[in-house]
Amino acid sequence: MSQGHPGTLPTTVRDDFPLLCDVDAPVYLDNAATTQKPQAVIDAVVDYYRTANSNVGRGYHRLAMTATDRYEGARASVARFLGARHADEVVFTANTTDSTNLVADVVGRRVVGRGDQVVVSGMEHNSNLLPWRRLCEQVGAELVVAPTGADGRVDLSAFTAVLGPRVRIVAAAHVSNVLGTVNPVREMTAAAHDHGALVLVDGAQAVAHLPVDVQDLDVDFYCFSGHKVYGPMGIGVLYGKRDLLADLPPYRVGGGTVKGVSHAEPVRYVPTPARFEAGTPNVAGAVGLAAGLDYLLGIGVPAVREHDESLVEAVLGAVADLDDVVVVGDPGALPCGIVSLSVRGIHPYDVGSHLDAHGIAVRCGVHCASTFLDSLGLVGTVRLSFAVYNTLAEVEYVQSVLKTARPGPWTADHPTERFL
Repeated sequence: MSQGHPGTLPTTVRDDFPLLCDVDAPVYLDNAATTQKPQAVIDAVVDYYRTANSNVGRGYHRLAMTATDRYEGARASVARFLGARHADEVVFTANTTDSTNLVADVVGRRVVGRGDQVVVSGMEHNSNLLPWRRLCEQVGAELVVAPTGADGRVDLSAFTAVLGPRVRIVAAAHVSNVLGTVNPVREMTAAAHDHGALVLVDGAQAVAHLPVDVQDLDVDFYCFSGHKVYGPMGIGVLYGKRDLLADLPPYRVGGGTVKGVSHAEPVRYVPTPARFEAGTPNVAGAVGLAAGLDYLLGIGVPAVREHDESLVEAVLGAVADLDDVVVVGDPGALPCGIVSLSVRGIHPYDVGSHLDAHGIAVRCGVHCASTFLDSLGLVGTVRLSFAVYNTLAEVEYVQSVLKTARPGPWTADHPTERFL
């Protein structure tokens, strides 16, 4: 199943991923949920624990200083990857969800008040919807949803039309986790700034597929999860413009966030980013994330783009011959490694179960974006999402298995039910 690697990526790239080298490894097409890890990332995490394990920024001994150097080196690597001006604009979090909640709870409570507005797009993952909805409910603000069209895209003119003098924050996905739609975030950011609003971009589905330059985008905040870009789970990134971060209070308080504490005097907090990283951080996760980004950069983002385009084009060609398979949205417009399908007369969970029985791992359901699926009039989709190790032969195999999909228990007994 490893033959037929498209584009300019090395034909041996799959060999870099130990899990996929197993004879029983699935055709893994659930990369929008999490990517597999290359040996380089596994080695970096193991090497940290074997040779440098210690707490960071706390001890004045060799191991502590070595661990701190690796942790801060990882921060610098992330800053370079994002095109940030300064390493201290990178805050390590647990994941994209954690990053978004930090901004909603700390920034949101500072700038959003009763009668103000927060704008989100109609395609948002729950992680970039619920924190803002909760903020609005708590402070008496209004959540405004910029509509998506029938093709699942955010129209820039429709987005601009919802902006007004009461908008304080705009939160939008760079790439839809459901359809792979690439939003015009640079233009959206400029429009939001024209109205005096701050902008947070959820980059969870973008960083593994697109070049990201936060200075060029001019976003105020950008966040992503390490595990979606070949790094470990449990490590995330929040980029924030230096002047914005510097003026914020801490999100959580505790060890590592203070210069000095007394029982009565005002607490003196350390500067960013340590102010936002209370307690012992996920040092191995940060080191592994840096290794994952280095792995991706070693392959080359242009080669990844060509790879994505080849696979998406192959899927669209393959399913065009299947009368009952419908492509949702327009993934061929600007391919970003995701194609969502529906099969007429068959519940998505039945399709997913059928694919799994033939050794194909995909995500079926609403992808934590039920409001978006509601707007599309769908109970769910079958999502194929690609990474650097996927092949044209896998696409051909998916086509052959989809031909034999039949209605199952979900279609018969729960045709409109969903839970994921």
